[in-house]
Amino acid sequence: MKLKEHLYGKSQVRVTRLDRTKTPHRVLVASVDIALEGAFEPSYTDGDNRSVVATDTMKNTVYVLARRYGDRTAEQLAMRLAEHFIDEYEHVEAATVDVEEELWTPVRVGDRRYDDAFSRRGPENAVATASASPEGTLVTGGLVGIQVMKTSKSGFSNFHEDEYRTLADTDDRLFATTVDAQWRYHDDAAEFDADDFYRTRSKVRGALLETFAEHESLSVQQTLFEMGTAALERCGVISEISLVMPNQHHLLVDLAVFGLDNDNEVFVGTNEPFGHIEATVSR
Repeated sequence: MKLKEHLYGKSQVRVTRLDRTKTPHRVLVASVDIALEGAFEPSYTDGDNRSVVATDTMKNTVYVLARRYGDRTAEQLAMRLAEHFIDEYEHVEAATVDVEEELWTPVRVGDRRYDDAFSRRGPENAVATASASPEGTLVTGGLVGIQVMKTSKSGFSNFHEDEYRTLADTDDRLFATTVDAQWRYHDDAAEFDADDFYRTRSKVRGALLETFAEHESLSVQQTLFEMGTAALERCGVISEISLVMPNQHHLLVDLAVFGLDNDNEVFVGTNEPFGHIEATVSR
């Protein structure tokens, strides 16, 4: 037998990074996953651990670099960590770091903003992945868990007809989904500061939501493509965007047994089964 492939790492390292020098304060609350590839074969085949960077060491590295460099976005932290493992250990051939960041925003009441009090925009999170090797670093950013719904301008008709089809055509359906978006930055992402990443995140989110709201949807697939296209048009610093948009069905309830009609007013939301739609849009 032979060892075909391998990697190992530390998952769900929780870290909170606070920067009180900014107004409002900046808070990074994140979970970090680290995976290393390289010359670790002897630890698998012979129990020889001399090359193994302990996963506890990886955990400590997250906290040390967060203190030493003060990175404030998921993308910055992911890049910093991935490149550290490549630079620090010659036998590490590739490092992949995934960061999921909770989105906390300053509390606003009326016209007043509190610079040291925050509320979470859940369940939506920001995500980032940095994949580093001696050849360079690939960086992606994203937003996951964007829950949206539209109550008009959505239909689905003229789809394939065969003996198994029971779904009727409709030009008036409730369209609900939870959008997961991940985009790839151009190679100059290493030169970005925190505000560059914040602006990109805001622009992409705005493009996705505006297009979803305004688009006359003939299918989830068509709307997904239009949303991805709008994000690329609005954000010149990204080269492609991948979107996952499950079709979260809200089914019309048959009230005829109660002597009532139901003109697209009362629905039952279902979790499963659901339609799964995803695609990547690139320049």
